[in-house]
Amino acid sequence: MSKQGAFDLAFGVGGRIGKDDVLSAVDKYEKYHGYYGGEEDERKNNYTDMVNKYYDLCTSFYEYGWGESFHFAPRWKGESLQESIKRHEHFLALQLGLKPGQKVLDVGCGIGGPLREIARFSSTSVTGLNNNEYQISRGQVLNRKVGLDQTCNFVKSDFMKMPFPDNSFDAVYAIEATCHAPDPVGCYKEIYRVLKPGQCFAVYEWCMTDAYNPNNEEQKRIKEEIELGNGLPEIRSTQQCLEAARKAGFEVVWDKDLAEDSPVSWYMPLDTSHFSLSSFRLTAVGRLFTRNLVLALEYVGVAPKGSQRVQAFLEKAAEGLVGGAKKGIFTPMYFFLVRKPISDSQ
Repeated sequence: MSKQGAFDLAFGVGGRIGKDDVLSAVDKYEKYHGYYGGEEDERKNNYTDMVNKYYDLCTSFYEYGWGESFHFAPRWKGESLQESIKRHEHFLALQLGLKPGQKVLDVGCGIGGPLREIARFSSTSVTGLNNNEYQISRGQVLNRKVGLDQTCNFVKSDFMKMPFPDNSFDAVYAIEATCHAPDPVGCYKEIYRVLKPGQCFAVYEWCMTDAYNPNNEEQKRIKEEIELGNGLPEIRSTQQCLEAARKAGFEVVWDKDLAEDSPVSWYMPLDTSHFSLSSFRLTAVGRLFTRNLVLALEYVGVAPKGSQRVQAFLEKAAEGLVGGAKKGIFTPMYFFLVRKPISDSQ
C-alpha cells in the first residue's frame, strides 16, 4: 500500500492545476461525461484535455488508496491485493518473454508502479510513456528512490502520436491505459509502428462484455458511471478491441477475459460489503474516513476547493465498477497478446 498520508493526499489534489483552479477544472471535467449530459464525440475530440484533467485531479487519491500501481488484478484465495497486483504485472512480463537488457515500452504508465516492478522482475530497461506531467514528476521521484533512474525513464507524449522511431522496442505493454484512446485502431497502429518485427504487444483492456445491453437503462447508467469516474471517452467491447488490433496489423496469439476465472473477485477491494485491514482505505469505513478527512481539509483550506467533488465522482466510479462486475457486463482485464509479423520490416 502507498506510504502517502493524508496531507500528501490533500496537497496532491489537482496535480499541476493551480489550487485556485481546481474547482473550475472539476466543473469542466464533469461536463464532458454522459452522466452529466456530455457527448461521446466531445470526449473523443478533447480526450487530451479530459484525461489530463482527470489524472491531475485523481492521482493523489489513487496513490493514497491503491498504491503505486493503478490497476486491478485476478486474485487467489489467501493472496493480498498488493501480491495479486505484482503477480498480474509478472504475468505480462512472462507472456512477452522478456529477457535481460531488452528495451520495453509501457504505454500509459501512470506513476510507474508496473514499470518498476517489471523492470526489476525481468532486468529490462523500461520507458514509460505518459501525457500527464504531474504523474511523470511523481514517477521520476519514485524511480530515484529505488535506484532505477539510470535504466528506466519517462517520456511525455500522446500515445496517439509517439515520438519514437519505427521498430524501436523489443516489447510493448499497456495496463488499463489504452482505454483512454479516442480511437483504438489509431492507438494500436502507433504501438505496431514502434515495435520491432516479430515482437509482441500485451495489454489489459477495460471493456464491456458480450452481456452488455446498450438499450438497458440501468446498464447504460453503470457504463456512464465508469466513464465519468475513470476519464474514459467510451468503453469498447472486447471484440471491438481485438478487431482494432487486427486492423492495426497485428497477429493475435491469444486472448481471454482474466476476470472470468479469478478465485477472488477483482472488485472485492471496492465492494462496500467487504472489510479488510490490509486494504482499509478502500473499505466502506476507510472511504467514509477519507470523505470526512477531505471535507475537513477543504474546509480549513489545506485541500483545494473541489476536492470533495473529485472524491464523489471516484466513489461513483467504484459503484459503477462493482455494479458492472456483478452483472457480468464489464471487465478491467480483457487480456490479449498480439505479434507484429516478422515480414513487416517497415
